[in-house]
Amino acid sequence: MPNIDLIADIESSVKPRKRLFEAGHMKLLVLHLISQAPKFSYDIIKDVGAVVGGGYTPSAGTIYPTLNYLEEQQYIQAVLTDDERKQYSVTAAGQAHLHAEQETLKKILCRFDTRKQIHNNEQYVDIKRAMENLKASLRLKIQHSELSPEQIRDIADKIDQAAVEIGRL
Repeated sequence: MPNIDLIADIESSVKPRKRLFEAGHMKLLVLHLISQAPKFSYDIIKDVGAVVGGGYTPSAGTIYPTLNYLEEQQYIQAVLTDDERKQYSVTAAGQAHLHAEQETLKKILCRFDTRKQIHNNEQYVDIKRAMENLKASLRLKIQHSELSPEQIRDIADKIDQAAVEIGRL
């Protein structure tokens, strides 16, 4: 069985890799940032990058549809400034939505705070290096080896065991 078939079998039985933003989380984060102070789109892009960390910068193709959605839902409003730029501010409906989604927002901010710590804190440089080494070795093994189902299970078991041991520290 080719590696690609084994990977397909694994992916069908395992949860997919977590995306950077789950559905609706970017919208909630942007709404939160705008609620702190009125912002221009460029400021929002910079602020999202600062919250997420790790060198992430959202594209205009991500931010503008998010802003359009928030406007359509009447969570934010745009005011045209003298220099004809849109400045976004939160509405009462947006504040109410943020209040209703407070727990989700806390989880988003906590997750990105942890991500930033791993990426930015010298104390965690060895952890980051080890995580990158693991990902690289897995990619190389899958790309350049014909893995048997037993080898795949052994690799998964070793990773699971490491996770259990780390959790016990």
